[in-house]
Amino acid sequence: MAEQEIRNMEDFAAVSGISRPTVSKYFNDPQSVRATTRARIEQALERYDYRPNIYAVNQNRRLTKNIGIMVPYLADPFFAEIARNIEMMVIEAGFRPILLSSHGSRDLEAENLDSLRAIKPAGVLLAPLGRASDKSVVEKFCRDVPTILFDSNIDGMGEAFIGSDNVSFVEQTVAYITHQGMPPCFFEMRNPANPNANKRRNAYIAAMEKRGLEPRVVSIDGDGWAFEEIGRQGAHHVLSTGQLPSDTVLCSNDRLAIGFLAACYERGLRVGAGEDCALRVASHDDHPFSRFTCPALTTAAHDYDSVSKSSVDTLFELIENGSRFSNRHETLFPAKLIIRASA
Repeated sequence: MAEQEIRNMEDFAAVSGISRPTVSKYFNDPQSVRATTRARIEQALERYDYRPNIYAVNQNRRLTKNIGIMVPYLADPFFAEIARNIEMMVIEAGFRPILLSSHGSRDLEAENLDSLRAIKPAGVLLAPLGRASDKSVVEKFCRDVPTILFDSNIDGMGEAFIGSDNVSFVEQTVAYITHQGMPPCFFEMRNPANPNANKRRNAYIAAMEKRGLEPRVVSIDGDGWAFEEIGRQGAHHVLSTGQLPSDTVLCSNDRLAIGFLAACYERGLRVGAGEDCALRVASHDDHPFSRFTCPALTTAAHDYDSVSKSSVDTLFELIENGSRFSNRHETLFPAKLIIRASA
């Protein structure tokens, strides 16, 4: 008799203590996993009296083994890290990852989607450009191909969205910074490439107003994905013209903050919490290099592992359910504050 009700493969993976990709790999081809792992899975099958939907599994074997992964800008270390995590999980599950980057281009994003459609993938994990996307093209692709959106949400598209809770990023940084000293201004691009930036600005305004503080947004010019150089030039401009309204600066993302720190260094301004420091600087994302800036950057970190794992698990569940969910759902993971020397 089963110890508890197991409704699907995800439940079975959770109770058996075996990773979801490995379980999926076993059901696609039992000989593809190690003999010891196979024995553990078969013991768990007997213990929990779980039997997968054989019809669905057999149907899925007719699909290609390709899983498409598309990001807006692979040179961005955040997307490189997420893509690396996803690739390894897809490989572990016995599928072939096909990784594409839109390089910030609306036209290339559309071409990439056509290329993915042509290889008839079992499913696709898509981080769209967002504001710059041709939404009619993305919508049609999501109708044609089993698709999970991650990082950047376009309402109503894809079978699910997996991402980070931008409100939790900003709430944590504002709470910490205001407790430690002068309330922060918010340093951002006027026309951000990534739609998460707008959510963070709105969250900053709400967090300041909740504390009875005046929000002060500093918007700089710059288009595209060269955030470090945009941040550097923008910082030089606001510092030289006296437009910075606070000695504490909260940047929209770590790449802008890296540019801001570079400008401070070039102007001989010391950043940190000491009495000899002119500014405090904090940010959001936990860029893979943020711990190596000078000074190391205080930031709110993505839960890279959870976003990656949930994206892959949700896609495999979608494939096994016949490529459609009854309702679109969203999963958001909160940030974790990382305190370093810059603030």
